[in-house]
Amino acid sequence: MKSQQEHSGHRIPVILYFIGLALAIIALFVSSDYLFIKNTLFTIATIAAGYHVVVLEGVTDTIERTKANRRFTPNAHILMGLAAIGASLIGQFWEGTLLILIFAGAHFLEHYAEGRSRREISKLMDLNPTTARLVDDDGNAKIVNVSDLNIGDKLLVLNGDQVPIDGRVLSGQTSIDESSINGESIPREISEGDEVFGSTMNGTGTFTMAVTKVQTDTVFAKILQLVEQNKNNRTKVASIIQRFEPKYVNIVLIAVVLLIVLPPLTTDWTWADSYYRGLVILVAASPCALAAATVSVTLSATSNLARRGVLSKGTTFISQFANINAILFDKTGTLTKGKPEVTDYQFFGVEDEQSLIDIIVAMEKESNHPLATAILNAFEVNEMIDINVENQIGTGLVGVYEGHQYRIGKPTSFDNVDVEITESKERIAGLGRTVVYVARDEQVIGLIAMMDMPNEDAKDMIAYFKKNGIQTGMITGDSQTTGQAVADVLNIDSVRANVMPDDKSRIVEEIQKKYGVVAMVGDGVNDAPALVKADVGVAMGDGTDVAVEVSDLALMNNNLTHLVTAHNVAKRMNRVIWQNIIFAMAVVVFLVTVSFFGLTDITLSVIIHEVSTLVVILNGLRLLRGN
Repeated sequence: MKSQQEHSGHRIPVILYFIGLALAIIALFVSSDYLFIKNTLFTIATIAAGYHVVVLEGVTDTIERTKANRRFTPNAHILMGLAAIGASLIGQFWEGTLLILIFAGAHFLEHYAEGRSRREISKLMDLNPTTARLVDDDGNAKIVNVSDLNIGDKLLVLNGDQVPIDGRVLSGQTSIDESSINGESIPREISEGDEVFGSTMNGTGTFTMAVTKVQTDTVFAKILQLVEQNKNNRTKVASIIQRFEPKYVNIVLIAVVLLIVLPPLTTDWTWADSYYRGLVILVAASPCALAAATVSVTLSATSNLARRGVLSKGTTFISQFANINAILFDKTGTLTKGKPEVTDYQFFGVEDEQSLIDIIVAMEKESNHPLATAILNAFEVNEMIDINVENQIGTGLVGVYEGHQYRIGKPTSFDNVDVEITESKERIAGLGRTVVYVARDEQVIGLIAMMDMPNEDAKDMIAYFKKNGIQTGMITGDSQTTGQAVADVLNIDSVRANVMPDDKSRIVEEIQKKYGVVAMVGDGVNDAPALVKADVGVAMGDGTDVAVEVSDLALMNNNLTHLVTAHNVAKRMNRVIWQNIIFAMAVVVFLVTVSFFGLTDITLSVIIHEVSTLVVILNGLRLLRGN
């Protein structure tokens, strides 16, 4: 119900604006012989189009900001409202309506350009386990709510189940997909005594576990808490105009009041003359072009980036992206492809290597492990063979073919390995690669190394940011060796490895204190706290819905070159905004000056405002071209 009310609340002001626009157009075609009807239509149009931006976002916002700051803090909405009222009081109804239509239209376009910047965590909540299989004293399992579990409770986790809560394995062996916690694509094999985390996914094995944390203290619960906490604590970066606006409006208001009051008391001006001159200056000082200074620029920048696969949740974040001092990356699925690939393989004392490859492929076809997929993608078979395979958790794949037992498993599961093979394994593992052994009758005869390889575009992208003096860093839940191996290939400045989600958020805060404005690029649930904490959160479009939901920018198709494009467009956008602001203020200074000396009137001021507004809009539209 609340969302429907909010949607309706956003829609009504826009409807009123278009009603006002329609009435203003009708009034233009009403004959001057019916001046009362004409001016009445203009008045109604002004009220309809400007009610939201002048009354609600002008008067109401000024009152709230004044209370919060304990000093009068007006915004341009107030100035535009007074200018429209003043123009109407001296009979210039069309000019007053035109001011409001320009200002309110610019306001709604800006809201449209920024879109929804709210960060919702509803999808993240859906990943939080709600039920568990509680084992009672008689060994029977029953379904209970996770919120009812206590530390020490014994749980049964079946194959394919979601681990309901943090705990320690009591019995059984399996592999667990922990990507929701650490972002890594390769499942972790666990056995008795190992720690498991809620929201992770169990593989093919079944195990029992003891609860070690209540639901509110689990690692996944901390992710939820951090996202919500950072979302609430993070204030929107004020735009250039927002910071300048209150001072400008105060100066204009004071100047207009002085201009109306002082001349009749100190010169031969009449009160009517000073009042009219004051209103002319109020209209001249009204920031029409200034109000539109950012709209066309931000709309053009947003459209430009969208065409190139970069979606933004607010042009403020595009602007902020141009100012970053450091950019941090998750590893898996962001800087890397997210799937392991075979990088090396060696066979020792094998006469017919192709026959061994045929056996390896036949065995790996019986496994759904990501490493099995990598092996199947890397090798081509010469002969399709049929082999009976058993997947033994903790041991690996075991199969018998032509009287020999073959086994593929992790190196720690093998004894009495030749020194030559061990040295090769250590050398390759030192490069950050995952190694498995291949054995025949328990004698190791080969090794296969795999690694989640860097994205093809990552190296050039990192080089671009380094060239622009921006610090680069990697934050990963993977090991230091693996993280450093990827960082060395990409020439990244720093690596933080073995990092849990709550650590990622803390590290982002550390980098912010050290370098200033920080962007974070990630793709997983575990990246969500860091994405929210960063000044600009960038999600890979093919990542989890949660990462995309809480981010400020999203890269479609996981194309890292779009990061470079986004940074270039952001810098151009800020540059053009400054050009427009300077031009708009120059126009205001000129109009105020000539108005003060009585060289212009309200109609001429409005025309010049219109022309200057058109100029800044056209200047902003230049961002639609190129990058």
